[in-house]
Amino acid sequence: MSMACATGRHDKHDVYAAQCPCRGVLDLLASKWTALVIGALEEGPQRFGELQRRLEGVSPKVLTQTLRRLEESGFVDRTVYPAVPLHVEYELTDLGFGVAEPLAALRGWVERNLDDIHRV
Repeated sequence: MSMACATGRHDKHDVYAAQCPCRGVLDLLASKWTALVIGALEEGPQRFGELQRRLEGVSPKVLTQTLRRLEESGFVDRTVYPAVPLHVEYELTDLGFGVAEPLAALRGWVERNLDDIHRV
C-alpha cells in the first residue's frame, strides 16, 4: 500500500488501490466533458462562450464545473483580463497538453469504431 510522505506525495501510485488519489484524477479524465474540453482547448485559448458553442449540448453549469476541476487539478489555466465586461480565457497548461494526446487518441478511436460498438 502506498504511503503519503510529509510532502503529501506518495512513494507509489496504484490506480487500483481504493485510497489512491489516482482514482480522482482518473474520474476527472474519464469524463466525456473533460475529454471534449481538453480537445477544444488544444486549438488555443478560448472564452467560456466559445467553449460552450463548440461543445454542443453542454450546460453552463456542467461546463463551469468541468473547467473549475480542470483548473484545480492543473490541466487548465484561467486568465482574467481587466475589461468591461470582464474577459476570461481558458487554456491548457503543460500538464493539460500532456494529457491531450491520449485523450485525442481515445476520441479518434471512438469516432472510428462507433459503428462496430454494440449499443444497447
